[in-house]
Amino acid sequence: MAEMDTSSGGGHKKGPGVKKGKKMSTRVDLTPMVDLGFLLITFFIFTTTMSQPTAMRLNLPKDVEKPEDQNKVKVSAVLTLMLGKNDQVYYYEGDDPSKLQGVGYKKIRDIIIDKKRRTDPKDFMVVIKPTVDATYKNTVNILDEMTIDEVKRYALVDISPQEFQIVQATEKANGIN
Repeated sequence: MAEMDTSSGGGHKKGPGVKKGKKMSTRVDLTPMVDLGFLLITFFIFTTTMSQPTAMRLNLPKDVEKPEDQNKVKVSAVLTLMLGKNDQVYYYEGDDPSKLQGVGYKKIRDIIIDKKRRTDPKDFMVVIKPTVDATYKNTVNILDEMTIDEVKRYALVDISPQEFQIVQATEKANGIN
């Protein structure tokens, strides 16, 4: 463990001709400390819980006999969001994509809240349609927006070719490449 050399001879003598005794340094053996360190590291590794992966809960519709009855919603209560290039969101209300309007992600919250306020909460539905030009970040941001705005019913759906052409024409008209 720890050693100290104290073999300096006798007591301390002062005066001329008396040699001073050499002071030896203290040597500390750190082997037990290394063992203790590894024991502590092992203890904390085994007793901590690793971070659990977080996942979004999805509520899927129940099976019904007639598939056409499964996803019926009021057309007037639907808000469709299409995610485009350069962080643009295109939206329309109802089932008429020719009334398409475009906004940035900063303004989409106001659109969702306004539509939610004007619609019966049990009928309100948001349909999210990412285009091939939308990024993963855009999709996650819009899903986060559904949580922030407390939208209870929303669906992530593939965009139709006709809607994609309308989005491309709108982007071209607005100078978005």
